[in-house]
Amino acid sequence: MQGRPILIAQISDLHIKCPGVRAYGKVDTAAALARCVETLNRFSPRPDFVVISGDLVDTPAKEEYDHLLALLAPLKIPFAAIPGNHDDRALMRAALPGQPYATSAGALNLSCTAGNLDIVLLDSSVPGAPHGELDAGTLAWLDAVLATSTSRTALVTLHHPPFITGIDHMDVQNLRNASEFASVLRRHQRVRLVSAGHVHRAVLTVFAGIPATICPAPNHAVALDLNKQFPPSFKIEPPGFHLHACFPNDEWGDVVTHLVPIGTFDGPHPFFGPDGRHL
Repeated sequence: MQGRPILIAQISDLHIKCPGVRAYGKVDTAAALARCVETLNRFSPRPDFVVISGDLVDTPAKEEYDHLLALLAPLKIPFAAIPGNHDDRALMRAALPGQPYATSAGALNLSCTAGNLDIVLLDSSVPGAPHGELDAGTLAWLDAVLATSTSRTALVTLHHPPFITGIDHMDVQNLRNASEFASVLRRHQRVRLVSAGHVHRAVLTVFAGIPATICPAPNHAVALDLNKQFPPSFKIEPPGFHLHACFPNDEWGDVVTHLVPIGTFDGPHPFFGPDGRHL
C-alpha cells in the first residue's frame, strides 16, 4: 500500500482585473478565483502546495496585482507563482516579494520542495510578446537544479505549453524553443511531469518522453476549435484545476493528475448500505 501522496494543486490563468471590471466585458474572473480558493481550502486532504502557472492578472497593472493579493489572502495553502504573457515581471516581483525567485532581476524562476518532491517553476514569458521562450540563463539554471539529485522526484511547471494542441491561434503562442527545453529534460530522468497553462483547457500528452499536461482555468475556457471554424474565442465551461498526486516509492515517485471541478456538488453518497449490499 502506498503512503499518503504529496498533493500539488495547480491553478492557472487567473486573469484578474481591477475590482468591478470583467474580462472581455463578460467574465468575472475575481469571483471565479474566489470560488477556486474556497474549493482548495475545503478539499480533503488539503493540498500540500499550490502552483500558479501564469497569467495571474490581465492587463497588467499594479491595481490588478493588488486585487489578486486580496483574493489570494484567504488561501490556507502555501503557493508559488510564475508569470505568463499577461503578467509583468517587475510588477509581479514587487507584488510577491516573499517568493524565492532564483535571481533578483530578469526571469522569475524558482524551485520549491514538498516532502521528497522538488517543484521547479520556469518563467517562459517574453516581455511584450504573447509567445513563450526559455532564455539561456533559465535553461542553464534548470539543468543545474535538476542535477542536484538523481533520486528525488521533480515536477517542472511553466506557462507556455511546449507542444501543440491543435487550437491554431493558441499554438502560435507556444514555447518557441521547445527542442532546447526537451534536451535538458532528457538528461534528467527524475522529472516525472511537465505541466503548463495558457490554453485554459485540460490537456494531456507526452513531451520529451515525460507525461505533460495543461491545466484548466477557474474562469473561461479557450474554445476547443480544431478545424478553424471561429476567430479566437472563449466559452464558459465548467471550471477546474489540476491536482498532481505524487506517490513515493523506493526509486521514483509515481505522479497521477486529477481534474478537480471548482464548486459545490451533491455527494458523496455511499454505494453500499449498512448490510454491505448495493443500494
